[in-house]
Amino acid sequence: MYVLEELAGEVVLTVVACLAVAGLGLAFVRGWESSPLITGGVGGALLVFLGYGGWELLRPARPGRRGRLAGVAAATFAGAALFVAYAWSCTCS
Repeated sequence: MYVLEELAGEVVLTVVACLAVAGLGLAFVRGWESSPLITGGVGGALLVFLGYGGWELLRPARPGRRGRLAGVAAATFAGAALFVAYAWSCTCS
């Protein structure tokens, strides 16, 4: 029974990852057709935000409290890194 539950969970995660990758690709293509400048700006802003999250997550700890934006950016970076690692391993062809 445990193996069947694990297999079903793996199938669901694979389907969600493949649909998310396809949805992101479709959103990028539709956005680029509509307005390349806005699509590039939003993509660039997202990359800067993820870069800031990675920097906050991987830099040496310092005394004091981390700000909310830094915490959200770090959590977003960690979630995106896990998603990319999982989507990279699935065969979504």
